[in-house]
Amino acid sequence: MYTELKLDRIAATITRLERRIQERFPESGLSRVVADLRRLADDEEAVLVRLQRPIWILRIGGALGIAGLLAVVVLVGTIAMRVSLHFQTITDLLQSSDSAINDIIVLSIAVFFFFSIETRVKRARALRALHRLRSIVHVVDMHQLSKDPEHLFEPSMATASSPQRSLTRFELARYLDYCSEMLSLTSKLAAVYAQHLNDTVVLDAVNDIETLAASLSNKIWQKIMILDMAIPSESTRSLRRLP
Repeated sequence: MYTELKLDRIAATITRLERRIQERFPESGLSRVVADLRRLADDEEAVLVRLQRPIWILRIGGALGIAGLLAVVVLVGTIAMRVSLHFQTITDLLQSSDSAINDIIVLSIAVFFFFSIETRVKRARALRALHRLRSIVHVVDMHQLSKDPEHLFEPSMATASSPQRSLTRFELARYLDYCSEMLSLTSKLAAVYAQHLNDTVVLDAVNDIETLAASLSNKIWQKIMILDMAIPSESTRSLRRLP
């Protein structure tokens, strides 16, 4: 049970996070972003089912194409054997052999193409889904960008174009924590694709999303640490007062 990620468990965690954000920050932009993330999690199950299911049309078409190529090879080989009996010099034989080798190489490339059609179709589907997850990561980063703890412990010097900062110390900490959780859950949704689709291109795309999410999460936790050091929470202050 615990050797692979379960999509239903990830989706349930995202749903719970969505409720938490809506209860704490109703009608906020972050609540709409997590709602989109939940919809992506719901859609991912259907995408994974399609990725795991064989595409029989492509497999049958590939098999027919390979069978046709093999028939052509047999036919050309038979003709070449008959013609080779009439070669007069070794030069003619070498030229014919070189042409046959080139034909075999081209045919091998064609066979590989037929074998890889299904993989490339599934890869394209997975990459489209991963692109949406990458976009969510950047959108979350945009929402936390202006959530700077500096305004809580310094006199306000806002200008007319400064973003509105009305969150309290507790609300700001929760907001940043929610952003970090969303980044982590997004990377887990991406990891499910690498778990069910053994493809190096998809694996590289998943690794890129995980690296991006981890990097942005580190930036968020730096803000949370600054917030804790500058304005400790009530529980932290109580612990500091203990002998």
